Amino acid sequence: MNLSELSRFLAGRTSVRHYLSDQVPDNIIKEILSSTRSAPSAGNLESWDVIVVTDEGTRELLADAAFNQEHVSAAPVVFVVCANYVRSMSRYGERGILYAMQDATIAGTYLMMAIHASGLGSCWTGAFDDEMVRETLDLPGHIRPVTLLTAGYTKEVNPSPHRMETAEHVHFGYW
Repeated sequence: MNLSELSRFLAGRTSVRHYLSDQVPDNIIKEILSSTRSAPSAGNLESWDVIVVTDEGTRELLADAAFNQEHVSAAPVVFVVCANYVRSMSRYGERGILYAMQDATIAGTYLMMAIHASGLGSCWTGAFDDEMVRETLDLPGHIRPVTLLTAGYTKEVNPSPHRMETAEHVHFGYW
């Protein structure tokens, strides 16, 4: 893949909030998850965890936690990407909290790109009540949910028309 092909691939990814009810086969879920193996992480500690949620009732509870964002319950799969503080703090002390958040974000991005490459739609959902997600998934105290990454089959194929120009967000040398 060259830079032009990568640019087209990235531009083709869009946030999807309307999914078909078709289930995503386990082998595709496993292949998507395997993409995280190559995600960089601080000290190669992989201080992130992923909970794969396919149960309809649990997805509905996650949608409630996400301030009633309906796409969370509508998607047949929700990858809940979490930062694992203990794993990172074991080497980096308090700074490990930041590294775990970075690692989880990078792993989630790799998952999102793998979802796109598999022909599925996805939506990065970062607005949610942490405590409700923790309670729904019975997360230990040292685990923090970072994103609810929805995935599923969709009819939507056109990129969002509301993309900002990159030039507004890039600065060289200084602000």
